[in-house]
Amino acid sequence: MNIKPIRNEKDYQKALEKIDILWGSPKNSVEGNELDLLITLVEFYELKNYPILPPNPKDATKFRMEQMGISKVEIEKYFNNKKELNDFLEGKIELTLDLAKVLYQNLKIPAEVLLK
Repeated sequence: MNIKPIRNEKDYQKALEKIDILWGSPKNSVEGNELDLLITLVEFYELKNYPILPPNPKDATKFRMEQMGISKVEIEKYFNNKKELNDFLEGKIELTLDLAKVLYQNLKIPAEVLLK
């Protein structure tokens, strides 16, 4: 087993290639242990270099509406009026704290996403 740190994109690509070769290796074998270590190194490198940012409130709301099968008409009751809803979904206005609380309570969108 010859495991090295992943310091750059070239090291990262080599690690991914090696993972492809080792994929499906038996657990607790030399190859399986090497696979586990490489996966851990790749995950760490990806977290550091390719962070996945949380969605913005507008996109999170649209996604939740889609997930729950909720139409704009059904969500309109949480907004002051139809224009406010449309402006929010088009990214023209930000959420108020009160509206963020309502969406959190009713759509179960994480508060840290809504308050971003």
